[in-house]
Order: sequence, then structure tokens, then C-alpha cells
Amino acid sequence: MAKRAAPEVNAGSMADIAFLLLIFFLVTTTIEKDKGILRSLPPIDDTETEPPIIKQKNLFTVLINRNNQLLVEEEEMELKDLRQAAIDFLDNGGSTNAAGESCTYCKGKRSESSSDHPDKAIISMKHDRETSYDKYIEVQNELVAAYNILREREAQRLFNRSFKSMLEEKEKNQFKKDDKLNEQIERIKELFPMKLSEAEPDKN
Repeated sequence: MAKRAAPEVNAGSMADIAFLLLIFFLVTTTIEKDKGILRSLPPIDDTETEPPIIKQKNLFTVLINRNNQLLVEEEEMELKDLRQAAIDFLDNGGSTNAAGESCTYCKGKRSESSSDHPDKAIISMKHDRETSYDKYIEVQNELVAAYNILREREAQRLFNRSFKSMLEEKEKNQFKKDDKLNEQIERIKELFPMKLSEAEPDKN
């Protein structure tokens, strides 16, 4: 009795199928990108000029210890109170700026023991090496929010629109220069310049 020949599988199109699957997965697969904090670092200063003397009352110190506890002006504070404390410091207007001008737009208590002028007010943030990354970001967000609230107020007062919408419009039309809009944004930033200093954590 004659042996039956085993049926053969036609594998000629397998390479094409594998190639099509490869293209499919390349097109449909998304690769997650690492996200960091968008911060503009100051340029390197090669000059040998001595740094200006800063009065203690113009310095708002924020410390996060290794236990993620918040110390503001050497006193323990809850995170929910940090934003308002920073606003009170920046908006105090207790004296004048370097040009001898008073802050006519400040709405703070004008206390002599707090910042003289928004142009002189500096927020110094420092953390421990064992501070959690989440707590560090939360504190930084609250401090940046304090600046944004004050800038929003001045944008509404001067231009009857929100500062956020101005920035969004600039981003939307980034390839179309709008001198008027840019001047308005810079004017708001000059009223409350963001002087947020981040000190290096201690090595020990």
C-alpha cells in the first residue's frame, strides 16, 4: 500500500504577516516619556562683584526637614497655610524698593517687620536630603501659586483679563510676535518678580 504524502503548509506569506504585525505594533505603541520640572536656571555669573546685602525681613525662609515637616520662618506650619503666608510676605509693601519707590499696588499690612517691596522680597526654600520628592514638589507648587495669585490680581486690575489667559495666548501664538501682549506680560512680572531661591541641602 502506497504511503500518503503529508500535506505541506505554505509558509510563503508568513514573512509578510510578521512584517505587517511589526508595522502595526510600531504605529500603535506609545512610549512614555520622563517628565521633569520646567524651570529656567539663571545664567552663570562670571563677575567678581559681591552679592548684595539682604535684610532678614526681606527673606522668607521655608525649610522641609527629613520628616517632611514644614518650617516657615523657623516655625512649624501646615502646607495648607503656606500659600497665604507667602502672599502676605510678598504683598506687604512695608517700605520702598532700591529706587526709593513705594509699592502703591501692594495690599498687605505694610508691616515694618516684613518685606519692604516685592522687588526686594526673596523666598528661600531648603530641603533635607531625605525629604520626599512629593513633599518637595507640593511645597514648591504652593510657593509658585502665591506668585501666580498676585500676578492674576494685577492683570485683572491693569488689563481686565487673567494672567493665565495672557500666557496661554502667547503660547498659542508663539510663532507670531505680539509686542503689546509681551509688554503686558513683562509688566505684570516686574510688579511681582519671582525671586524663589532653592538652597542646596546640607551634606551631613
